[in-house]
Amino acid sequence: MIIHILLYGQGIHAASDISYKIEMLDWKDVNHILPKYTKFTVLDVETGKKFKVQRRAGSHHADVQPLTTKDTKVMKKIYGGKWSWKRRAIIVIHKDQWIAASMHGMPHGAGALENNFPGHFCIHFYGSTTHRTNTMDLSHMLMVLKASGNLNEYLGKANPYEVINAYVAGFKQQDGWITSQASLQTIKWKPILAKVENIRISRMELLPPEDLTEEINLNVPIEIEWYIKNKGRQTFRGDIHLVRFSLIDGWKVDSQQFLEENDLP
Repeated sequence: MIIHILLYGQGIHAASDISYKIEMLDWKDVNHILPKYTKFTVLDVETGKKFKVQRRAGSHHADVQPLTTKDTKVMKKIYGGKWSWKRRAIIVIHKDQWIAASMHGMPHGAGALENNFPGHFCIHFYGSTTHRTNTMDLSHMLMVLKASGNLNEYLGKANPYEVINAYVAGFKQQDGWITSQASLQTIKWKPILAKVENIRISRMELLPPEDLTEEINLNVPIEIEWYIKNKGRQTFRGDIHLVRFSLIDGWKVDSQQFLEENDLP
């Protein structure tokens, strides 16, 4: 797929003059393309910043380390100067290939390079899994779709529950691009997402199957636990309202109603 690099985080939606072929390759293929000790470049989709890494291990995904102290500094700048488990959409550049991927920014485990990075971090590709599960981590999957330019297509075909899960994941990862793609309204997401320290769905009610195929308006009962800056733990019990404009259109979350009911204007 040919797409333009967009600097989402800076609000720049105009494409650059150069187009790149960005591939969304399965982990089984990437595992052979980037074997252990391969060096490659990581391009952060939001900021456009790049740094070099080396794959050191990993069987379900790539365990990597920044190559030098300079690369560690660039990575930390990408995360605002503070290491985080938050997922970010990235593009892995190796030789003439640009591959959609997702990373988190928390050093953990062992490290072997002299790079001032206390451990390693993980890069996931399409089909990668965590150490604890046999399925793809939702947030990593969404970031891979974002990096490849396929997020809109995925949400356009997703059922209401998948749209809600993606929407909530956008809050969890503080990613305004994901929340905006699942939202009915245009919202200034940055100040809202900055308040969200964590979020999880503790219960979501399944509606009759016929409602999912025959309706254009849905209210999905849900219970959500929030951790809001300066407020602590909050619980929302209510409905998420979804709308689509026809039976073949994708579902969108009524963000205005949802944010008002959660006191997040």
